[in-house]
Amino acid sequence: MPNPGETSADILLATPGLRRVPSERLELFDFPRFLSPALAAELVTLVEKDRRPSKLANMNGDYAFRTSETCDLDPTEPAVQELEAKLFALNHIDPAHGEPLQGQRYAVGQEFKAHTDYFEPDGVDYPRFCSVSGNRTWTFMVYLNEVAAGGGTRFKVLGKTFQPEVGKLVCWNNRRPDGRCNPNTLHHGMKVRSGMKYVLTKWYREREWG
Repeated sequence: MPNPGETSADILLATPGLRRVPSERLELFDFPRFLSPALAAELVTLVEKDRRPSKLANMNGDYAFRTSETCDLDPTEPAVQELEAKLFALNHIDPAHGEPLQGQRYAVGQEFKAHTDYFEPDGVDYPRFCSVSGNRTWTFMVYLNEVAAGGGTRFKVLGKTFQPEVGKLVCWNNRRPDGRCNPNTLHHGMKVRSGMKYVLTKWYREREWG
């Protein structure tokens, strides 16, 4: 069994409808129609209500690196609780290891350039972000709407791009089998060319969130 802050391919693939991307470089999965259109629409409303400019944990001097808007969703909202329950049923990760559910909105021209979700262990800000809860283990991302053009998520090492679809889940292990951070998880939230993109992201940690 995995540690409380992580899951496994065996656990995830026990759910019908979830698919693994064939690769030895990283554990990467998708799940079409993970959320119903009705629940996705409720979550879009919550993102729209509380959005603010997104920030970078480690500023790299490129102010166009992440240009989306972000919000932390209220855990008391029924739609948020429903999504959290669905994630737990899928991944069996102890909810205490999860960061607050985050929503993102991308308007035309906005993007999140190629990045990884984990914090670099030798980074200057690593103690600030990881001293209590440890590093990120798994990422679960859900598209809430379809985008007229652009807005895909491209995993550059694999040459694999996921296009936004209502309720579609994409998830991956941020670590290698030996526990080291996996640079093959590098991914790019590509520019929206037409329309709007709404996404939810749930990150899990090595230790309890606090």
